[in-house]
Amino acid sequence: MTPTLFGRIQTRWFLLVIVGIPWTLVLMLLGALGSGAAYSQLLLNGLLVLGLVGLLGTVWEFIYHGLQQFRWEKDWPALFGFLTIINEGVVLALVMVLLDRSLGALGWFHFVTTWLLMWVWVNGPMRVLAPRWRYRGGRLF
Repeated sequence: MTPTLFGRIQTRWFLLVIVGIPWTLVLMLLGALGSGAAYSQLLLNGLLVLGLVGLLGTVWEFIYHGLQQFRWEKDWPALFGFLTIINEGVVLALVMVLLDRSLGALGWFHFVTTWLLMWVWVNGPMRVLAPRWRYRGGRLF
């Protein structure tokens, strides 16, 4: 079944909580240990990035939904979904500049790895562990 708009939004936020937050906690701890920076500051920046990925991603889902209406099957191949990391990353970087914050190397690594973990999870284990999720248009609730 093709995921619905609200199914994709629910899945995005669910994965941000289930995959994104634990990964952010671990990654920022490793970043603090490796660089000597304050864990609290790195964690705050990491959670800001994660929140922006959620908020901006929700806006992106409406844009993606509109674009998908021009396709016959009202969906797009997994490769198109994978390539959205580019436009989402560019907009995230622009928003961070507007907020007068820098992503830096750790921030970019955090964004890319979190995004990839979520993409892999939704295209693999999620389909096995929650088979009804697929048949409910990606809705969790």
